[in-house]
Amino acid sequence: MKILTGNSNRPLAEAISAYLNLPLTQASVRRFSDMEIFVEINENVRGEDVFVVQSTSFPANDNLMELLVSLDALRRGSARRITAVLPYYGYARQDRKSGPRTPISAKLVANLITVAGADRVLTLDLHAGQIQGFFDIPTDNLFTMPVFTKDIEDRFGRANNLTIVSPDVGGVVRARAFAKRLEADLAIIDKRRERAGVSEVMNIIGDVKGRRCILVDDIVDSAGTLCNAAVALKESGAASVSAYVTHGVLSGGAVARVSASPIDQLVITDSIMATEAVRVSQTLRQLTIAPLIAEAMRRISEERSVSSLFD
Repeated sequence: MKILTGNSNRPLAEAISAYLNLPLTQASVRRFSDMEIFVEINENVRGEDVFVVQSTSFPANDNLMELLVSLDALRRGSARRITAVLPYYGYARQDRKSGPRTPISAKLVANLITVAGADRVLTLDLHAGQIQGFFDIPTDNLFTMPVFTKDIEDRFGRANNLTIVSPDVGGVVRARAFAKRLEADLAIIDKRRERAGVSEVMNIIGDVKGRRCILVDDIVDSAGTLCNAAVALKESGAASVSAYVTHGVLSGGAVARVSASPIDQLVITDSIMATEAVRVSQTLRQLTIAPLIAEAMRRISEERSVSSLFD
């Protein structure tokens, strides 16, 4: 078993390597003067079970190409099996046609990864579960719920005034699973825009007055929806508002927006490498998912059950 990483999230790859007590495979990822990517693997990988850890986060296209070129290099180096480990699967939000003449880029990227040489894929909290079906190779989708629920229990306890909130209708299944595991109540925010240029109307389904509310989601990008949801909850009488989100994309002024919002604390994972703004923020906190991914990698290598991790 060997672990290879690109440049997208080296700290996470090093944490996975330390957990498994395996050194990272020596490789060089370079760019020519025109920014063309070149990958050279400096160890023998013939007959090896190789895991390539690479999130397709910002800069998404560079990191995706690093992954594809690495997969091709391993395939041509006669690796026995190649697993693409994507803690954050970019392009996942483009999982359906949003209008006429628009792409389904999540499927396109799945095809690219398969053709490049991946034998299987390991990823975390896909934006939509059906994306697993976009791959024609075995795909394991891990869940951060055990990591998050443990942190919530440590921080809040199993208080009877805890309410799990979905920031939109699309995240209800995820929020319901959290609520069931924590034996908490459930609330849903129904977000509507009457017409272009008119601000969204936030209707809250469920009672949040005097409750400690926890927003749960898979991706926070601009943080607009999350912050608007927090405002709506506070206006409806919520005692406090926190948020747990798997992938902290946090583009543009998202960190400042969260800090200025009623959100007491936003907890994200290290599926995407933290920026300086995230590291210095008093409102944001990162939880590591290295043990979860490392354990799944070990089980895949040993041909053991991955789903039993969540039993």
